[in-house]
Amino acid sequence: QVQLVASGGGLVQAGGSLRLSCAASGSIVGSNTMGWYRQAPGKQRDLVATISRSGIPNYADSVKGRFTISRDNAKNTVYLQMNSLKPEDTAVYYCNADILYPSDTQLRMKNYWGQGTQVTVSS
Repeated sequence: QVQLVASGGGLVQAGGSLRLSCAASGSIVGSNTMGWYRQAPGKQRDLVATISRSGIPNYADSVKGRFTISRDNAKNTVYLQMNSLKPEDTAVYYCNADILYPSDTQLRMKNYWGQGTQVTVSS
């Protein structure tokens, strides 16, 4: 059983910072692409940032220059450092990861979502 557990959300004033973490646990061999998505009330879930296993990041235009994604492959953990937060960053943030796990005599890859963590930015 694989789980992604996110933490680090909260309430912050505009211009402030938060750091989100998401750790994968369970029967894991490794992880491929990991990332963060967010969903504001009444809106669809959108990409925030992803990072490849080799550390190559990809950001949504709305967060470029303000957010930094990183990962620790040994811990199967992905981080999102959020600086210069704006009220429009308010959303539930979800982590996502492609997890490699053992199944019988094979290795399989499956995409997992973590539980959301609320980020609220006040003006």
